[in-house]
Amino acid sequence: MLQELLINYENKPCYKIVFRPDFSDLINVFNSEVNHQYDKICIVTDSNVAKLYLHEIISGFKNADSEVYSFSFDAGEESKNLSIVNMLYQHLINHKFTRNSLLVALGGGVVGDLTGFAAATFLRGIDFIQVPTTLLSQVDSSVGGKTGVDFNQYKNMVGAFYMPKLVYMNIGSLNTLDDNNFICGMGEVVKSALIADKDFYNWLKANSTLLKERNYDALAYAVGKCCGIKGHVVEIDPKEKGIRAYLNFGHTIGHAIEKLKNFTLGHGQCVGLGMVSAIYLSNKLSCVSDDEVSDIIETLKEFDIPVSVDGLNPTEVLAATKSDKKMTGNKIKFTILKAVGQADSYLDFSDEDLLWAIDKVLV
Repeated sequence: MLQELLINYENKPCYKIVFRPDFSDLINVFNSEVNHQYDKICIVTDSNVAKLYLHEIISGFKNADSEVYSFSFDAGEESKNLSIVNMLYQHLINHKFTRNSLLVALGGGVVGDLTGFAAATFLRGIDFIQVPTTLLSQVDSSVGGKTGVDFNQYKNMVGAFYMPKLVYMNIGSLNTLDDNNFICGMGEVVKSALIADKDFYNWLKANSTLLKERNYDALAYAVGKCCGIKGHVVEIDPKEKGIRAYLNFGHTIGHAIEKLKNFTLGHGQCVGLGMVSAIYLSNKLSCVSDDEVSDIIETLKEFDIPVSVDGLNPTEVLAATKSDKKMTGNKIKFTILKAVGQADSYLDFSDEDLLWAIDKVLV
């Protein structure tokens, strides 16, 4: 079983992703991999994760001979904004954090993105580590150095590429997730397989029962595979000037739906909906067959990932995609499947094409 994965940045070793069954090895790994004496450490988390793990993590870091503080905010996408970042800045200023201080992102994607952005910008950059506790953050957002927050109606509009010093993944924490959070993560797992590894996609189908039962070995394998896929892409294209855009499969329409539903649907669920639209567009280009479209939709259903949504107008969804960061001129750089297990980008979809694909997921 995969124990660790080295991520390179600009052709140099940058940080390790370490996979463990619990938090018992966190401080040992931190000391051996980061190997730096910080004057102060702030553990940043949300109200849900704080109840589960904050005391344990604080106790562990108090053995690191640093002053240890914590900062917690209300759980949810609504907190992923500059107001919370400003509160974190003030907290760090009040406790006299320096460039020799460290932030620890303990939680899901919102915590990791916000903490990473604060680390990238406070004092023009201080170190941080990722300790992702959700499936979505373990397989996607904690890997690759994308940080940021939402701004008004624009998702992830303010951000920076900023690499952590370490990513520590407690696979056992996935047993604490509610079903919606787990389903969200599986949306990103299926996405990773579809864009990069047909064999992994077939493995997911064959092992769906074990994954839904949250079997440790199955989850550890899936998380490791997804991290390997994303890590490889990020090493080649760290700042999304080329193939890293393939990781956005399902995200353009998914983000639009997520925003229009006022974040009542989880990110991974909305990505699932976006993938369905993108699969139909791939089929329109004769890249995937009708049978493959049906098979992918059935696989999404097998993991309880939604394939349709109500209460939305296709014209409104299309308009919401126009605020996407991946616009090139007045066109969206859309990620499609060139084949199952292989992604590509396409710029020439008309609004009529997109409305047709959006309508496929609306009821």
